[in-house]
Amino acid sequence: MSSSFSPNWISVLSGHAYINLETYRRNGQPVATPIWFTIDYNNKMINVVTRTETGKVKRLRNNSKVRIVPCGIRGQPKGEWLNGKAIFATPEQLEIALKQRNKKYGLKAKLSGIFSRTKGDLIGITISLD
Repeated sequence: MSSSFSPNWISVLSGHAYINLETYRRNGQPVATPIWFTIDYNNKMINVVTRTETGKVKRLRNNSKVRIVPCGIRGQPKGEWLNGKAIFATPEQLEIALKQRNKKYGLKAKLSGIFSRTKGDLIGITISLD
């Protein structure tokens, strides 16, 4: 089920620790990945920090169209899917996203960085909703 832009998406997402980020393979098949996120309230964007060698980054290089939904740790949706577009963050945006992530997730964020190092360098993804 698709959803158009809703002005209250910030309040819908703000109580959640995870979103499902749905990206698309070259053949159009969707792949949903539960991930941490932060909200950039000034620019009304969603920020994600990940690694350059992950599947979602590879898929986004081919198709910037995404869908997101708040979810649990295992990806079970907790709301309506929202359509959006993802772009790779500038170094400045990545720094902001890292600070936001560390503030929101604390020690868990620092530990995840240690365990994900084999997946490449840090990269930011900025999502704007339709």
